[in-house]
Amino acid sequence: MSNDVVLQFNRKRSRITEILFYAINGILVIGFLYPLACVFISSLKISSDLVMTPPTWWPSIFTINNFSELLLSNNSMTRAIMLSGVISLLTVVGTVILSTLAGYGFSRFNFRGKNLFFVIVLLTMMIPFQPILTPLFIIITKMGLQNNIIGLVLVYITFQLPFSVFMMRNTFDSIPREIDEAAQLDGCSPLKILFRVMPTMVSPGIVTVIVTTFIAAWNEFLVALVFMTDSENYTMPILLFTTSSGQYGTVNWGLLQASTTFTMLPCIIIFLFLQKHYVSGLTSGATKG
Repeated sequence: MSNDVVLQFNRKRSRITEILFYAINGILVIGFLYPLACVFISSLKISSDLVMTPPTWWPSIFTINNFSELLLSNNSMTRAIMLSGVISLLTVVGTVILSTLAGYGFSRFNFRGKNLFFVIVLLTMMIPFQPILTPLFIIITKMGLQNNIIGLVLVYITFQLPFSVFMMRNTFDSIPREIDEAAQLDGCSPLKILFRVMPTMVSPGIVTVIVTTFIAAWNEFLVALVFMTDSENYTMPILLFTTSSGQYGTVNWGLLQASTTFTMLPCIIIFLFLQKHYVSGLTSGATKG
């Protein structure tokens, strides 16, 4: 009887623990999704609903005029969306290539000062980017890359490399060296091992770099504001800031909410498609080495 009582008690305790776990996580999910839901629903409201006091949760009339104005009536916004997409993709490609090569080198090769160089890479993660904007601006200007997407991409890659190199190095460290030795016996050079053998095994780390880099480049505001002084080269976050205001300081709340919703979509879609590999990369590569 005592064993039965203990078993029943353990089952009840595990059930209560499971209920508490799902309840707490459900509350957290609601807390995170509530602001996003407010933005999306507000983007479907007419102007009169957006300025009502007290505010209403549900729109009296659903409309997509805000999205139509964003995509069809505002050519500069369409250009900014495309420009942000190009800059983000170039930043992702450059960061993935450089961080993969650097991570592979730090993981698989022994050279003098290897650990010191890696520590220096990690230390750069502790430097806030705001104090170095001025010297970076001077360098980019002297290179003739101001108001140029290539200059902005180079700056973004510079900011993303420390974390990405750290991630890729630890991802390569999680792969047994016996795989390299077996490939070398088959006549593969280090570069062939990297490009033919490793990609599948380090894909979680690469996906992690892709997701973090794309979100950072897509949403970045301050650096783009400093380096892109020409209105034709404004990225999406800058144009959201400048075009949300109308005459005499009034704010077009419908356009602002539609723009915010549209800005969130690429990040949400990319994360939903790659979340399995992203979580795997964070839990494996980031904890090894």
